[in-house]
Amino acid sequence: MLRKLAVRGNINDRMDIALNKFRSRMTSYPPGMCPLVMYRSILQMSMNQSCGKCVPCRDGLVEAERMLRDILNGDATEETLQKLEKLCRMIAETADCAVGVVAANTILDSLSEFADEYESHIKQRKCATDSLQTVPCMTLCPAHVDVPGYVALIKDGDYAGAINMIRDRNPFPTACAMVCEHPCEKKCRRSIIDHPINIRGLKKYAVDQIAADQVKTPKPNVMTGKTIGVVGGGPSGLTAAYFLALMGHKVVVYDEHEKLGGMLRYGIPEYRLPKARLDEDIRAILAAGDIEVHTNTKIGRDITVEELREKYDAVYLGLGAQLGNRMPAENVNCKNVIPAADFLQAVANGEGIDLTDKRVALIGGGNVAMDAARTAVRLHAKTVHVFTRKRDDYTALASEIESAMQEGVRFRTLLSFLHLETDKNDPENICALWLQPEIVGEYDKFGFVTTEHSSAYPYRFKCDYLILGVGQRCDVADFEKAGIPVNRGRILADETCAISGVDGVFSGGDCVTGPSTAINAIAAGQVAAHNIDEYLGYHHKIFCEAAAPAAKPNKCIPTGRAEIEERDPFERREDFEHVEIPMTPEEAQREASRCLRCDHFGCGSMEGGRCAW
Repeated sequence: MLRKLAVRGNINDRMDIALNKFRSRMTSYPPGMCPLVMYRSILQMSMNQSCGKCVPCRDGLVEAERMLRDILNGDATEETLQKLEKLCRMIAETADCAVGVVAANTILDSLSEFADEYESHIKQRKCATDSLQTVPCMTLCPAHVDVPGYVALIKDGDYAGAINMIRDRNPFPTACAMVCEHPCEKKCRRSIIDHPINIRGLKKYAVDQIAADQVKTPKPNVMTGKTIGVVGGGPSGLTAAYFLALMGHKVVVYDEHEKLGGMLRYGIPEYRLPKARLDEDIRAILAAGDIEVHTNTKIGRDITVEELREKYDAVYLGLGAQLGNRMPAENVNCKNVIPAADFLQAVANGEGIDLTDKRVALIGGGNVAMDAARTAVRLHAKTVHVFTRKRDDYTALASEIESAMQEGVRFRTLLSFLHLETDKNDPENICALWLQPEIVGEYDKFGFVTTEHSSAYPYRFKCDYLILGVGQRCDVADFEKAGIPVNRGRILADETCAISGVDGVFSGGDCVTGPSTAINAIAAGQVAAHNIDEYLGYHHKIFCEAAAPAAKPNKCIPTGRAEIEERDPFERREDFEHVEIPMTPEEAQREASRCLRCDHFGCGSMEGGRCAW
């Protein structure tokens, strides 16, 4: 019998093309949908993959899908739920291959993860919360900015209107245009056609056309006579100050640094966020209303928490996580060992760290670690090596890791830290770190891979400088002494930013959540401002002075995504100038035209809380 090579373009190749298109359906699954509908669709795909050789998979998955359909229709009982669990356990234990085992385990996971949804569908015949498809970009933006609206304004060339629409929820349009992690793009429905809209890129194009401080902020309400003290002049504190001032309250901001901006100024390098551009946002914020600023003022040293509570009608604590962590290890306090956050602040303060011809090692894989690594390159380090224990430890944006690689940063993974070796001739400095090679193991319950020591010998790495990118913390000691509830270095506040048992004091941002992103801190400041207003007995509305243009249908023609380009890596690594190249007008117009206007098209509703599927 003649043997044949696979012909290019055969049925399997064509199936792969179709599946690649289908994968986008999963990544763009709209927020707000019923989770049981999602699990049923996964189960149906698994049924289609069954080869039919074993009964548990061939017949059992069909029966499980029928039960799940009855639950969604409101035709099931508690007994149905028990039968579904028993059936899936049997399939997971007896199926011959992964198709049946994984499908059954997926449903078993859903029974515990979404027990409230199953209970509501059986007892109430509806979802636990009213399921409605929501606009993905607006939902996933922590500040819930009207993304389709300002993208449409950019398309129409109304850049001032776009900035005002962003500031309706986020008073840092410029800073976020530079450094936001753009979670709004995660489930962009444009992915169904090609790729997500470059939302951050379009925002940057808008602020590149007209400076934020040249766009007039909304007119503040009449003065209420109330005063609010805000501790922290970073993104969270200044956001709260901005909205409270627009509501008509007097705001007094306290910050321990010489200049406002918090971690946006002292934690993000100049090459990512030029401080002159950050000042554009800050000037606009301070011009929004009656905002008084006290810099170089530290709580506990210059003014106490008790004095703040006596002096103001309400207090907002919006501290950033500005203190770098050190590992609990011997010799970690040597002169040439420094936390990444402290290192970045020292560089931002112009302390003149010289790494010329130094071998720099860095432990950690987050965004702060990448900022530190790329900063070390610009300080003329001979080599920069980043070490992590697991690939999961690389939590930085993929674009940041790629940029670091382009600039010459070297990455090593599957190496766990053992200890530091000091220089025999200079015991106050380390000369090497010891690392243990690891091998990957099983995944834990959170979906992260575990590791265990390899049989390979420990690895000695010579270095002249060690940067620890192992997290940050807030300075909350004085607040804890004043009776503010604190747990493990974090202020205890609820989702309304209120602190239980402490009347009139609110808190949000990094000091509550731990180190997070600028947009999350901004969202906390926005929520706190509105809830402080309610606490003071008001219900002010802030009206956006920009309106989104009428939506026009999109022809859904696949089109390439316009990316923000960066300067040549061998050029940009030599200075701290901004690395990104502005979009051209043609790129911005084409990118804005790709928006599907999901605020008008494509996001359906569900009647009576019942699932539409």
